[in-house]
Amino acid sequence: MAGNHLTFIDSMIIPLVCPRPVFFIGKDEYVTGKGLKGRLMAWFFTGSGMIPVDRDGGHGGVAALMTGRRVLEEGKLFGIYPEGTRSPDGRLYRGRTGIARLTLMTGAPVVPFAMIGTDKLQPGGKGLPRPGRVTVRFGEPMEFSRYEGMDRDRYVLRAVTDSVMTEVMQLSGQEYVDMYATKAKAA
Repeated sequence: MAGNHLTFIDSMIIPLVCPRPVFFIGKDEYVTGKGLKGRLMAWFFTGSGMIPVDRDGGHGGVAALMTGRRVLEEGKLFGIYPEGTRSPDGRLYRGRTGIARLTLMTGAPVVPFAMIGTDKLQPGGKGLPRPGRVTVRFGEPMEFSRYEGMDRDRYVLRAVTDSVMTEVMQLSGQEYVDMYATKAKAA
């Protein structure tokens, strides 16, 4: 599953609307906090299927991909936000090619999804969520078997990723920005 990422609570909403458990990777700091709040967060995130990954250093992305690969090869449902981080302004940003690598390595189809309204429930990902309405839209599964064995071709990886992001854009109605969200946040 691949979708947009508007706010912190997105990964809490998806497991509520899916009939099967969905496993996401998340920052390991979500499960290493101190005190009561830290323990409650660790309990919630591990209970909801989050797999903690240390994203610092040069191997964070590789560890995240290998975790996703293992989950898919076990026949489980893996969720990923191709933007790599939350949108800084509600627009949809260029996807990272990890989703393409995973689908080409495993042969698993990609189910695009879009979260609509979570940014109104919890603007900026801060504080307790407000009451409101959230819509989750799922697209048709996408398969990329025609690119089998090409998981190292950067043009294929970009084409697959862009195809997925186009579906997410159509489902969400978000404006698309052809730059990485991390670059937009740094500006």
